[in-house]
Amino acid sequence: MPLDDCRLIDLPKFHDPRGNLSVIEGGQHIPFDIKRVYYLYDVPGGSSRAGHGHLELQQFFIAMSGSFDIIVDDGYNRKKIHMNRSYYGLYVPNMMWREVENFSSGGVCLVLASTHYDPKDYFFDYDEFAVAARSHHPE
Repeated sequence: MPLDDCRLIDLPKFHDPRGNLSVIEGGQHIPFDIKRVYYLYDVPGGSSRAGHGHLELQQFFIAMSGSFDIIVDDGYNRKKIHMNRSYYGLYVPNMMWREVENFSSGGVCLVLASTHYDPKDYFFDYDEFAVAARSHHPE
């Protein structure tokens, strides 16, 4: 099932009395090479981000500070994942709708992306996305 392709991935964590360190290498710790990095911060309480799907883009979400929820949807089913640690992240493959919500105060969401920005890669209408996703992943 495509929704099961969304999965938490533990990152290497190096303990040190001076502070911990985690590392991410594209193609090593996550299943794609990193082409773009961006982050969401200062999100007002009650607001949500994303609310779209991607034709090709794969993403890896990390809670760098605070917490938030990610809702993923494959056109058939939805699930919510609570993100609140910086030593694991959520892998979201292509043809998946995503929403990011419920940011805590000071929450920072880091996103690693498999492609450069391309406006043609986006689905902003859920119904259009669901039709495309169902043809891409027939149940």
